[in-house]
This record gives sequence, structure tokens and C-alpha cells, in this order.
Amino acid sequence: MPYDKKAAERVRHLLADRADSYERKMMGGVAFMVTGGMCCAVSGRGGMLVRVGPEMQARAVKEPNVRPMIMGGRPAKAFVRVMPEGYKTVAALRKWVQRGLDYVATLPPKPLKPRRSKRRG
Repeated sequence: MPYDKKAAERVRHLLADRADSYERKMMGGVAFMVTGGMCCAVSGRGGMLVRVGPEMQARAVKEPNVRPMIMGGRPAKAFVRVMPEGYKTVAALRKWVQRGLDYVATLPPKPLKPRRSKRRG
């Protein structure tokens, strides 16, 4: 299942004014990185992944349309999966993106790694 390009565009719009954000294709979708850490992602498996941190995860999964993010058969401790109904409105999407931003702000910034170029020859 391809990721929801409209949802990705909506997140992109919310992060457009940030000089410290960029995108990276990963996990069958597109991840939105801020200060070198993943803030959130629009998933190819449906919904949106939001990095809320281990402390907030237990509370977040009690909200409607939210469940734990499962990776390799186990829940990822710092992430939740928000189903599309949970970020249908602009305000709801903004809330989830802000939660991801809030958590990433607690982490030390990571330096950008240069991409390796493929050499032919």
C-alpha cells in the first residue's frame, strides 16, 4: 500500500517554515526529520507515525484512533500510529505534528550525514 501523498503534503505544509526539517523516504512512506531526528512519518502501512516518547506513549494510545506502532512484531516504545480519522482536521494534524516536534526538541540535534554517492566504474 503506498503512503497517503495528500497527508504527506499536509505535514509538509505544517513544517514548511522550519529550516531544520527535511524528508527521508523510509518504512514504505515518508519520514519528516527535524534537527536530525524523526518527528513523524506518513506510513505506507496506513496512518501516521508520531514520535511521542516512551513516557507519553501510554497516554497517547488511549486516545481515539491511536494505537501502538508495531515494528518487527513488537511495539516501538517511543512511537504511536495515528489512523487517518485521528488527523482528519487541520487542528488534529497540527496537534500530532506538534507532539512529534515537542519530543524531538528534547533530543540533542544530530549532524547531517553526507549521502554517499554511487561510483560507477
